[in-house]
Amino acid sequence: MHVTRFDEAPTYEAPNHFDMRCLRLQGKEAGPSTQMWMGMSQLLPDGHTTLDPSPVEKLYFVVEGEVTLVGAVDGVPQRATLRALDSCRFAPGEARQLINESNRPAMVLLVMANMPPASPA
Repeated sequence: MHVTRFDEAPTYEAPNHFDMRCLRLQGKEAGPSTQMWMGMSQLLPDGHTTLDPSPVEKLYFVVEGEVTLVGAVDGVPQRATLRALDSCRFAPGEARQLINESNRPAMVLLVMANMPPASPA
């Protein structure tokens, strides 16, 4: 068993994340995990990510507040506003964006697979 206390969770910088604070709850620098890792993102009002694809599946769970998720499948945009206890899955390769369009902070839990190590050239 490996416990990470929220107050002791390490922060990490995620590219293309703005007005957000990201905490690692499990995996990577927060502790051992062979298949996945879990993080918590705190989004300030107007906090957002850019619309980018990811090579791995991502699961988002809104803990507090309201977050608008934008996706694009085969170039067709999709948009959904999630509130506390709502969740969303983005498939591998699917572009996704998170936006806090409200005037209150929001907290989102993220679970995703560990990236496989790069193969030697």
